[in-house]
Amino acid sequence: MDAEVLPGHLGTTVSIDLCMPCEAFWFDSHESLQLSPAAVLKLFQLIGGQSRAARAPVPGDPSCPRCGIRLLLTYDQQRNTRFRYERCARGHGRFITFVDFLREKDFIRPLTPQQIDELRKNVKVIDCSNCGAPIDLATSSACAHCGSPLSMLDMKQAGALVAALREAEQPHPVDPALPLQLEQARREVEAAFASFQEGPAWFDDVSRGGLVAAGLSTLARWLKEKM
Repeated sequence: MDAEVLPGHLGTTVSIDLCMPCEAFWFDSHESLQLSPAAVLKLFQLIGGQSRAARAPVPGDPSCPRCGIRLLLTYDQQRNTRFRYERCARGHGRFITFVDFLREKDFIRPLTPQQIDELRKNVKVIDCSNCGAPIDLATSSACAHCGSPLSMLDMKQAGALVAALREAEQPHPVDPALPLQLEQARREVEAAFASFQEGPAWFDDVSRGGLVAAGLSTLARWLKEKM
């Protein structure tokens, strides 16, 4: 795995390990909680830049990189969203895929019935964002292999994250116009995503990499232009 140094809260830094081919992170104990909004956006850019590449399979029965014992599969829940990871029983850290990291941070939501109907008009088969297995949209709206429903990146949440980053960058005392600027940041992200969904390139991205990957690619491009 490769090391990536990211900004943490209160001027600290956090060094995490990531495997780009298998799209997963290793977080030492409590590292995920220490990530600042800027760090999460940086991870979005890293994941989005990877989303067009072929995913390598996650190794079976992974072991802790610190002590070597076998990791324990663990299920958790963030609000109404379930996610999973594999943790060290000795508390050294946990191994989590990109998609489950986004679930943990509440950045993924299931598609509405209307969105599924629109998707079926343009895409026949789509790869599951969770495990990569093909989903035949003519017969199903969930993955037959892992059971995950069709889901996409929640751009309202992404817009709020961009707004939080801009707020953190503001000098103090806070600009009276800040609330308006933050609302503008949220709207910019949502508008950029909505306009991209109207073009044929969106469905090409969805067909090649899945819904979450297509959303991440869009967000990564927007961040590259705006941030």
